Amino acid sequence: MQRMIYDYTKSVLERVSHAPDLFVKELKKAVKNLLPYELEHLNNWLNYYTKEKPELRKYLSAVEIKNAKPASKM
Repeated sequence: MQRMIYDYTKSVLERVSHAPDLFVKELKKAVKNLLPYELEHLNNWLNYYTKEKPELRKYLSAVEIKNAKPASKM
């Protein structure tokens, strides 16, 4: 089931990539809804997808910030 959410997220991001404000909105939703390993895959896919779309690259920090969470101390 989770794979379907990841694939759906990618398709939504592709469809709204023409509008940076919608792209950011959907990217923030993805960060909230996806599991950590899915975020890693999404980050890799976004790096590939935005290679030809430099206007969207500045918004990738929304995913990178979530992945860079500090480890909890014990």
